[in-house]
Amino acid sequence: MIAYLIRRVFAAVATLFVVTAVTFGIFFMIPKATGSDPAQLFAGRITSPQALEGIRIKLGFDQPLYVQYWRFLKGIFVGRDFNNGPDVTHCSAPCLGYSFKTDQEVWPLLMDRLPTTMTLAAGAALIWVLFGVSSGLVSSLRKGSLLDRGLMVTALAGVSLPIYFTGLLATLLFVYVLPIFPAVEQGLTFGEDPLRYVQQMVLPWVTLAFLYAAAYARYTRASMLETLSEDFVRTARAKGLPERRVIARHALRPSLTPLITVFGLDLGALLGGAILTETTFGLPGMGREVLKALGQLDFPIILGVTIVGATFIVVANLFVDLLYGVVDPRVRIK
Repeated sequence: MIAYLIRRVFAAVATLFVVTAVTFGIFFMIPKATGSDPAQLFAGRITSPQALEGIRIKLGFDQPLYVQYWRFLKGIFVGRDFNNGPDVTHCSAPCLGYSFKTDQEVWPLLMDRLPTTMTLAAGAALIWVLFGVSSGLVSSLRKGSLLDRGLMVTALAGVSLPIYFTGLLATLLFVYVLPIFPAVEQGLTFGEDPLRYVQQMVLPWVTLAFLYAAAYARYTRASMLETLSEDFVRTARAKGLPERRVIARHALRPSLTPLITVFGLDLGALLGGAILTETTFGLPGMGREVLKALGQLDFPIILGVTIVGATFIVVANLFVDLLYGVVDPRVRIK
């Protein structure tokens, strides 16, 4: 088990290294290959040649790409100084870059947005797992029934409808027509007013969970139907075990293995920013921040969000691999 864990952690670290290298190359090598000036992209459209040269030296664009990448990688662990003679800008560790358009470090900015994104992802994940798995389980046990068809039609609607449609519709109905929930207040934190904060997050949670719960219901139904036809399930029934025990211990647990894989990917991706949901409800999360950065061509922020999102996905997959042996007794980690 220890050796397996060490191998998986080493693989995760290697994956993150490759992701940072590729991402850095995309953001800093492709502009040069296409004839664009990275300094111009960082500075904006209206900049004097003297200012452009200063930005080029300050950001290290006059150095080879491998030197730039090494400085970026080193800055994550020990910090970094962007200097051009007497003009020095310090970026504390972990330094994912410095946004000269907003005049702030990328890491503190992302950490300020991360709690909102984590709250959104965690609340929605809890809802979609509970309702998605339970709906898929009931549907598989009542295959062909009216309940099965109704649940699958609902699941199809949930997968088909985009977030911005269901989000705006839910806001119209439950905030303005039937004022059950409050609108999202900018700057409101959980510590200031926990009850009102949870109330304003209900609609974003449910809207985001509706999309994923629909997909998980379909995954659970298909996986359960396949597992129920396995020999070990028929053997358990032949031994005279209660049907509830057969379903819970022998059929459901192995059926959850593919769901855990998908869940790790989905949750990791959402922690990197739920762009549509955060934009629709006006939540100040990482997704909304990266959308704003895209509009301003603020490459340090885009690069930082990409690396943070990739880190969440890699870490989530690491936990998924470790959970396989717990959920499915047929899987043994050696």
